[in-house]
Amino acid sequence: MNTIILATDGSKYSDAAARFLVESPLLSRDFVVHVVHCEPDVGGDVKSFIAKSDIDAWHHEESGKAMKSAVDILSAANVSHECHEFVGFTPEKIVDYAKQVGAAAIVIGSHHHSPLLNAIRGSVSGRILAHAPCPVMLV
Repeated sequence: MNTIILATDGSKYSDAAARFLVESPLLSRDFVVHVVHCEPDVGGDVKSFIAKSDIDAWHHEESGKAMKSAVDILSAANVSHECHEFVGFTPEKIVDYAKQVGAAAIVIGSHHHSPLLNAIRGSVSGRILAHAPCPVMLV
């Protein structure tokens, strides 16, 4: 079975990517969609005062919220999917996971930020495009 990674941040752009997959002939083949979300890790100061179990629970809750609408779209269309939560630097985690599972493609909803903002802040999709081991589709 082939794997398509759907990277989601809970935005309308991620939902558009999920809808694209549902409506696309890409899924007419033998694919399972891995819905992934990555939460940034908290700083050391926070870790000093909050229990690891509480931080882990917060990350889990935030990832669940971010993946919910994309999962609802896939479920309504009876698309086979799995959910995966990560903590850390988003582009690195998604690229590493794509390598680990031998992904056929990564699908991302693009926010279309200005080139200036991307230059200052960096673009998650741009970093994934630069390092992905497979084709990346921006929706």
